[in-house]
Amino acid sequence: MKYLLITFIATCLAIFLLLKTRLVNIALDQPNQRSLHSNVIPRTGGLAIMVSVLAVWGLMAQAWIWLVLLLFLVAVSLIDDMRELSVRWRLLAQLLACSIFVWFTVPDFAWWSMIFVVLAMTWMVNLYNFMDGSDGLAGGMALFGFGAYGVAAFLSNDMNFALMSGSIASAALAFLLFNFHPARIFMGDAGSVPLGFLAGSIGLYGWQHDLWPVWFPVMVFSPFIVDATATLLKRLLHGEKIWQAHRSHYYQMLVQMDWGHRKTALYEYGLMLAVGLSALMLRNAGLAVQTAGLLCWAGIFWGLMRTIDREWSNSER
Repeated sequence: MKYLLITFIATCLAIFLLLKTRLVNIALDQPNQRSLHSNVIPRTGGLAIMVSVLAVWGLMAQAWIWLVLLLFLVAVSLIDDMRELSVRWRLLAQLLACSIFVWFTVPDFAWWSMIFVVLAMTWMVNLYNFMDGSDGLAGGMALFGFGAYGVAAFLSNDMNFALMSGSIASAALAFLLFNFHPARIFMGDAGSVPLGFLAGSIGLYGWQHDLWPVWFPVMVFSPFIVDATATLLKRLLHGEKIWQAHRSHYYQMLVQMDWGHRKTALYEYGLMLAVGLSALMLRNAGLAVQTAGLLCWAGIFWGLMRTIDREWSNSER
């Protein structure tokens, strides 16, 4: 437990330094077409999260591959926060990190399986970044998502992995003290990109080590996965340029429909907690029960999206 407390305190101190010193200006979020805010806000909160997590993981003597790849992604993403790298270079860095991780952790996979996993992990990296657009949202997903990973690892008697995941959740909780509406600091790519990578890589690692079934990581992070994937498919079907900034994610619709950041975040937290608890309860159930549970949640998400789409259409009339 001491590692969780250290991560929490370290993240709070790091964010305080980022807000109260000249470091506040190293990366600023300027309002744009995608933004749901109107003020200039520092976007270095994710840097505080990752520095704290990496420091604690160093104390825990975690495997080098986690530390090296995270440092690489944090560095590239921080440069993007400061100077706005082209999509090509960002995507290349993400594909490289995911490929190295897959190559070293699941070398027995067939080549086509490796390609699929690398692409799935890279999509996870990007969708987490896409979903970081409302106060408290990405931090909340990290708290509940990695919290669920930690509980599942604990229930499987893997204390090292439980503390590893729990430290991310602890850092996310500290970040939320500054990021919940009205946010004083944003996560930025230096936080959302590594967190997306961790969501995918820890999920893969846990499955490979029999901590949870293959669907578990998808269900735990389904509030982000469903929103981002459904939005991408809708934009493709409508012939929109998917690389352009937009405000058509479901969470963005809710914020714009007078829900605001606070109400949207709280309802999303309820959804994140519900899917996390369901995933934990279904983890060791029989195949029939797992299938029924997954189908039930698929229906819930479909119903939620249909309802938001209908309300959004009515609000535009």
